[in-house]
Amino acid sequence: METLLSQITSPADLKKLEKNQLPQVAAELRKQIVATVAKNGGHLGSSLGVVELTIALHRVFDSPDDHIIWDVGHQAYAHKLLTGRQEQFNSLRQFNGLSGFPKREESDYDCFGVGHSSTSISAALGMAAGRDISGGDDKVVAVIGDGSLTAGMAFEGLNHAGHLKQKLVVILNDNEMSISPNVGALSSFLSRKMTSDTFIRFKKETEHLLSYVPGIGRDLVNLAKRAEESLKSFMTPGMLFEGFGFDYFGPIDGHNIEELTATLRNVAQINGPVLLHVLTKKGKGYEPAEANPPKFHGIGPFDPETGEVSSSQSGVAVTYTKVFGDTLIDLAREDQRIVAITAAMAEGTGLKKFSEIFPERFFDVGIAEQHAVTFAAGLACRGLRPVVAIYSTFMQRAYDQVIHDVCLQNLPVTFALDRCGLVGADGPTHHGTFDLSFLRHIPNLLIAAPRNEVELQRIMKTASMVDGPFAYRYPRGSGVGLPLSEEIEALDIGRGELLCDGSDGLIIAVGDMVNEALVAARDLSAEGFHLAVIDARFIKPLDENLILSQVEKVPFVMTAEENSLQGGFGASILELISDAGLTVPVERIGIPDHFVGQGTQTELRTQLGLNADGMVRRVLQRSQFQKPKATTA
Repeated sequence: METLLSQITSPADLKKLEKNQLPQVAAELRKQIVATVAKNGGHLGSSLGVVELTIALHRVFDSPDDHIIWDVGHQAYAHKLLTGRQEQFNSLRQFNGLSGFPKREESDYDCFGVGHSSTSISAALGMAAGRDISGGDDKVVAVIGDGSLTAGMAFEGLNHAGHLKQKLVVILNDNEMSISPNVGALSSFLSRKMTSDTFIRFKKETEHLLSYVPGIGRDLVNLAKRAEESLKSFMTPGMLFEGFGFDYFGPIDGHNIEELTATLRNVAQINGPVLLHVLTKKGKGYEPAEANPPKFHGIGPFDPETGEVSSSQSGVAVTYTKVFGDTLIDLAREDQRIVAITAAMAEGTGLKKFSEIFPERFFDVGIAEQHAVTFAAGLACRGLRPVVAIYSTFMQRAYDQVIHDVCLQNLPVTFALDRCGLVGADGPTHHGTFDLSFLRHIPNLLIAAPRNEVELQRIMKTASMVDGPFAYRYPRGSGVGLPLSEEIEALDIGRGELLCDGSDGLIIAVGDMVNEALVAARDLSAEGFHLAVIDARFIKPLDENLILSQVEKVPFVMTAEENSLQGGFGASILELISDAGLTVPVERIGIPDHFVGQGTQTELRTQLGLNADGMVRRVLQRSQFQKPKATTA
C-alpha cells in the first residue's frame, strides 16, 4: 500500500494534501525516523518532537525560496524527508550517506549548515539583511530550541535583530529539554506556563463566584479578566522578547498542525522581527523516547520495539568517558578542592554519577562553553581545582576564554577533552581534530594524551597536582581492556616512554595512535625492518631528551596523531628536530588539510591511513626502505 509520505517529493506535494491527511503524514514521518535511527543511530527525540512543526513550516513557507534555518540540526530529519531525500534517508549518518545535520552541499533546502548550537538567529538575521540589501522579498525563519537559548550567541543575535528591525521569524521550540534537562533561570522562566490544571480550575471557580455578585457580578468578571491579561504579560516570556524588540506570540501547541499553520501564516505577514513560542514534547509519538529523552537525544542502533540499545554496542572494555568519570570521583574524594563543570553534557561527558555523589561540587552551566571556562577561572581564583569536561569540538567555542581568562593568569583549571579525533557518524561538525593545533601554542598550558585507560588515570592524577592550566584529550569509544589502577601513580611532567627499540626508523605517536604504532612496528619486523616506538604522552612539553636521543640513531622518523597536521603534534616534532639542527626526514601521519566526512571511526581511519596498515604502507613506500632481497648460496 502506497503511503502518503511516498507521494511527497518536495514541499509542493505537501501543500496539495488535504488538512485531514496531515496527521497521517506526521505518523508516517515518525515511523520512518524511528526505523532509520534504530538501524543507523542518530538524534531521535528532538526530530520526533518537531514533526508537526516541520509539516506546518513547509505548508506555509515556500522553501527553498524562503529560508528555514534549523538551529543545531538535531531536529531536521523530518525536514530531510519532506524535501526530496526519502530514497537516500536509509543512508543517514553512514559513510558517503546523508548527513545527520543540515548541509548546504547536500540540498538547496538546507540553506545553512549547522551542527553546533545557538547559531540560527545570527545566520537568519544575516540572510534577512542580505535580502533587504539586494531587494529580495523572501521570508527567513530560524527554528531554535529553548536549550540553545542558554548560549550567549543566541542573545547577541536577538539583540541585533531587535535593533535592525529586519523582517524575520524566530520560532522558539520549547520542549524544556536540550540534551540533559535544561538548567538556569531562563529555562525556569520559559517553563512557567499558566496552563496548569490548578490554575485553570481556580480561574473558572473564581469567574463562577464573581458572576453571582448582585448588580456588579459581570463587571467584576470582566475586570478580573483584564487583570489576568496584565498578569500573563508580566509572567510569560513575551516581556523578555519584546524587550529585545520582537513581537511575541504564544505559547501555542507545537503538535496541533492546524493551529501552527494558521499562526505561521499570520506572523509571516508582519514586518519586523517576530518570535513565535511553540510548546513541543521531545520524543513525541515514540514511548521509549518520551519516557527517557536524554537517552534518545543521541543514540546508537537500538531495537525499535523495546527501545533497548543493540547488544553489539556493548564492548568488553570500558569507555574512556566512563574511566574519566569514575576516576574523577576517586580524585575528588581525595581532594576536596576538585569541582566538575559541564556545558549541558553531564551524561555525555561521564559526569552524571559525579553530580549525584557531589551535587554541591558539580555545575552544569547549560550550552555555554565560554561561560564554563571563565566560571572555572573564577572558581580557581578561590582556591578550587575545577575540571571542565567538554567535547573537543565544542572547546573551540571557548578559545578566547582559555587564553585570556585561564592561561594568561596561569590558573589551575583542567580541561578534559572528550571525543578527540574522529568521532564517526556525526561527521565534520563533531570531529575533534583541531584541539592540539589550537591549544599547543598557548603559554602556560600543559597538554597530554593517554594511549590507554590506565594512562588516562595517571594523566588525570598528574593534572590534579599541577598548579596551572592542564588539558588532556581522549577519544570516543572504549579503551584497550586493561584493568584499572586502584592506586594511581602520577607521571613526571613532560616525560615520554620508549616502548620498543629499533635502528631502522622511529615512530613517535600520541594517544590511540601509539597502539597502532606498536602493531605497525610488529608487522614491519616481519618484513625485516626494526622500528623504535615512542609514546610521547605529553604534547607540551615534549620529552626533548628522549626524542632527540632516538632521532639521532635512525635514518627516518614518522609521527602519528589523530589531529590536524597543520600545527599539530607532528609539527611540534618538526620544530624540535629543526631547532636541534638535525636533518633526518620526517613523515607525518594525521588529519589532512580538509574537513573529514562521516562514517564509522574504522572506515574513516582506513580512508585516511590512520592505522597500523597505513603506517606500514607509508614506511614501505619510502625509497630507502626496500624489502630485503633473498640471499643466494
